[in-house]
Amino acid sequence: MPETMGTDPDDSPQLRSPSYSLAVQDTGFLLRDEMRAMRFALEYAKADLLLRDWGVRSTIIVFGSARVASPEQLAAAEGASRTEADREALARLRRQVGWYEAARAFGRIASERGGALAPRERWHDNVIATGGGAGIMEAANRGAQEAGAPSIGFNITLPMEQQPNRYITPELAFRFHYFAMRKMHLAMRANALVVFPGGFGTFDELFEILTLTQTRKMRPVPIVLFDESYWRRVINFEALAEEGLISPKDLALFDFVGSAEEAWALLEAKGIRK
Repeated sequence: MPETMGTDPDDSPQLRSPSYSLAVQDTGFLLRDEMRAMRFALEYAKADLLLRDWGVRSTIIVFGSARVASPEQLAAAEGASRTEADREALARLRRQVGWYEAARAFGRIASERGGALAPRERWHDNVIATGGGAGIMEAANRGAQEAGAPSIGFNITLPMEQQPNRYITPELAFRFHYFAMRKMHLAMRANALVVFPGGFGTFDELFEILTLTQTRKMRPVPIVLFDESYWRRVINFEALAEEGLISPKDLALFDFVGSAEEAWALLEAKGIRK
């Protein structure tokens, strides 16, 4: 039925209809399955443009478990009453805090020496970039912040919501829906990958970069694995070569280190771009 005289023209059924909304303001439309390609493009463009606006030219990816405890979490656990199981868990936390502190030290060292603190013609190089969460990722962002340098967090929307850690530069805290786009942004500016002990997500990022490098889909970059004893315990790299599933030369795609200083020295020896 046509609108009657005297009806508020700003509250008509036509104006209230979703079809009348501008496409960019219609979330129901943007979230349709058929619009997935557009959402994918938007996730690429938003992070890319904001990083360019901020002057980030290259990064060092630091990855590792979000479950590794910080020194503050360890201190809280040490103050609690303990059963035998608690004592075993506490021993594990103490060991893992060493990984946290090493990642924190590396974030600081790389930020001080890699170019993040000394932009050239507005461009920052070797900016620490993490998955944005807790644990090892928090530690690397924390080290960069303590150096006074910017750092990036590429967060992902998960069923159990991942919160960005408080050490990420706020303007460089991103959130993605698509894992593939998040991994593209992690890889596309990377001058190096430093991987601390972690689980499935850490393995995913490690093998993503290894595969891209092996297949020459990206330029070779140094790949550093922290704590050789951990990595050799959880992955038998040599068995892959022995079975002919990778080339023996693929074992040279990565190196092991045991300290933050050793990691940075290796990156410099490998000719990391600065």
